[in-house]
Amino acid sequence: MSYASATEPLRAANLIAQTPLYEVVPLSIGGRSVVSSSGFSIPCRDIARVGSDYHTIFVVAGGNPEDWKQAAGLHPALRRLSRQGVRIGGISSGSYLLAASGLLDGRDFTIHWEHAPALAEAFPKLAPRQARYVLDGDRITCGGGVAPLDMMHALIAGRMGQAFARRVSDWYLHTAVAEPGGPQRGSSAERFGTHHPALVTVLETMETTIENPLSRRDMARLAGISPRHLDRLFAEQMPAGFLESYRNIRLDHARKLLEQSPLAISEVAFATGFSSASHFSRAYKQRFGIQPKSVRA
Repeated sequence: MSYASATEPLRAANLIAQTPLYEVVPLSIGGRSVVSSSGFSIPCRDIARVGSDYHTIFVVAGGNPEDWKQAAGLHPALRRLSRQGVRIGGISSGSYLLAASGLLDGRDFTIHWEHAPALAEAFPKLAPRQARYVLDGDRITCGGGVAPLDMMHALIAGRMGQAFARRVSDWYLHTAVAEPGGPQRGSSAERFGTHHPALVTVLETMETTIENPLSRRDMARLAGISPRHLDRLFAEQMPAGFLESYRNIRLDHARKLLEQSPLAISEVAFATGFSSASHFSRAYKQRFGIQPKSVRA
């Protein structure tokens, strides 16, 4: 989806203009064909053979960071292209590979929300924004999915004007072009299935205090209600109580770190607010029916 959303607007721009405004050239390490997640094979040229005659290089990635270790040969190629003045972009989790190449230091950028925790643990000095896309000079990053449609609308408008970009978006029935800082996910109320303001405040705070969980009393104070009222809201509107809901949010985060980050199991335990690896392992098995070490295996 990310690849198609990024390339199709350029194809449409050529059709509408009836002239080749853009040329899309798939690249890979060694020029090997790449198989998409939906099983389609994409012929590629060797990225080692391209240079400053290219205007922009987008890195598109999905899956898990562990799968990207084989892409280590990409890093020197990206750094070389950057030095040659080529604009470098990352789509979906391509931003992770840009970070690993040292191309996002001191930059404003974004990454798909699913991989933001892994990037934060692997590159603690970097701080991605949860935006649909970010344009920062010669760095362009995008959350992926359908967000590249929004990003390409902006890039085409910058070159061909707003009216032409509108014709391209209309070609794909893309009538609601989102702003770059728009959200990547549905609202907390939609995700948690509640619209009670105090409960939404507490649940959002749970998501941002994973490493250092707050007490029920502190959460109630933050929401401006009593601890008893907080317990009543969880009992009435949530499938689990305060403690279990908080623990589940932390364990869901731990699962992403186990699957996507190089952290040791003990480090994952402490990063998600558990006092010991053994306590974490028991809670993880109770939630998912499998030990953390089995996930790694």
